[in-house]
Amino acid sequence: MAAVRGKNTGPERRAAEALKRLGFRIQRHRKSLPGTPDIVLPQVKIVVLLNGCLWHGHKGCRRAKLPSTNRDFWRKKVEGNMRRDRRQLRELRKVGWRPLVVWTCRKIEESYLAGRLKRFRVTVGVNGRASVRSAKRTRRA
Repeated sequence: MAAVRGKNTGPERRAAEALKRLGFRIQRHRKSLPGTPDIVLPQVKIVVLLNGCLWHGHKGCRRAKLPSTNRDFWRKKVEGNMRRDRRQLRELRKVGWRPLVVWTCRKIEESYLAGRLKRFRVTVGVNGRASVRSAKRTRRA
């Protein structure tokens, strides 16, 4: 387990490349934010958190199966990670950032990330710059 990295992982690199192709300027591991998020999209105030299924307790995922040895240790470890994740999400929202949690069991590609970002009302403009759509909806007669 010592070989498991916390930064510059494969899923993180793929997500960063996909977000750049979508026109976002990104920052990585911004220490000034709670939890040092993996990827930060400063122009739209969204943080992308790439969670490993085992380490962060992805409910119902086959990759989140605890090791068969020393189960009590691993259960406590994952539960502690989940508590920390909830606290950090709360702190991020409190300081005005919108968190997007991406599980690493998903295939991380442009179409998936673009679909997830649509829920935040984020679009990529004509010149490749991202923007947030107005929350005001027009009503059709």
